[in-house]
Amino acid sequence: MTWGKGAFWSLVPDGLYDVRATDIQMGVDCRDLPYEDGSIDALVLDPPYMEGLFRKSTGHMAGGGSHSAFRERYSDSQATEHVEGAPKYHDAVLDLYFKAAQEAKRVLRNYGVFIVKCQDEVSANRQRLTHVELINEWAEDFYCKDLYVVTRGNRPGIVRVKKQEHARKNHSYFLVFVKRNPEYPKRIRPTKREAEALGIADAPEWPETMPALEQENNGLF
Repeated sequence: MTWGKGAFWSLVPDGLYDVRATDIQMGVDCRDLPYEDGSIDALVLDPPYMEGLFRKSTGHMAGGGSHSAFRERYSDSQATEHVEGAPKYHDAVLDLYFKAAQEAKRVLRNYGVFIVKCQDEVSANRQRLTHVELINEWAEDFYCKDLYVVTRGNRPGIVRVKKQEHARKNHSYFLVFVKRNPEYPKRIRPTKREAEALGIADAPEWPETMPALEQENNGLF
């Protein structure tokens, strides 16, 4: 479940997975997926993760001018419809993540993998550690198995700041979760019997080397 133009999936080797590319520009909302309950083995969530993309006016949205490509890649370039009492600013970002996770919980099988891309941000001059907020919110339904830090190659800029209060965000995160089995919430992997029942006992192993993906994702995989 991503936003943008499908670039996220471009280097997935043909035949290795049954990839169901799902994107807002395809008309699919991450909060309302067209998949049956418990039908997905692994799900990737990469939504707009900065409050500047959640504004009531397109003129106030982040990604204007020389940064327009960012808006095109990480949102549908549409202003957020005003709803009375709806969360604003960074809380609007969290609201999207939280609702998307509820849908991920529905479509993932037990012990399914939930990979989430996010980035911390400063909102209203306050530090918001998004990755911590997500991990804490989802602890009951998802076990946080791993955390990857993805660094950018160029220096992040700061706009309209007279005095810098916080460090620049030169990194983002890939959080790897495992959906808990409600009957055995402390388990982080299925037993042999459960795996057979889920039809994953004979699942293919990850190949030893994937040079193209490793190069593209700075060795993430």
